[in-house]
Amino acid sequence: MKAIILCIAIAISMSTASASDVSPNATDGRAIFAAQCSACHSVVPGQADIGPNLSRVYGEKAANIPGYAFSPALKAAHIIWTSAALKKFLLSPQMDVPGTKMPFMGMRSAIKRADIVAYLASLRRKGG
Repeated sequence: MKAIILCIAIAISMSTASASDVSPNATDGRAIFAAQCSACHSVVPGQADIGPNLSRVYGEKAANIPGYAFSPALKAAHIIWTSAALKKFLLSPQMDVPGTKMPFMGMRSAIKRADIVAYLASLRRKGG
């Protein structure tokens, strides 16, 4: 009986997609961004909102976007917004950079985080 349960568990785990099994999708990321991020962030170059404009955030130094008053904590974090850094921050902004102004509670889904990062990276390639 234990062998059957073990086989079923292995089969389920092999059939369940993880973030590493799925390629990030910028189109899905755009939809997720629109639903969960756009209330505070714009991706229209030069357009400010409650949070900083994210049109060219990918690959940039954190707290380096003109026209936004970043927290001292984020300024002192010395982060470059790489794919890994953005995914870590989106998981739990307050845990990643204690004292950040971003009130977002975090995004648990690794796939959604990867999709949003793919979307932000695509904006950078398009020139904002």
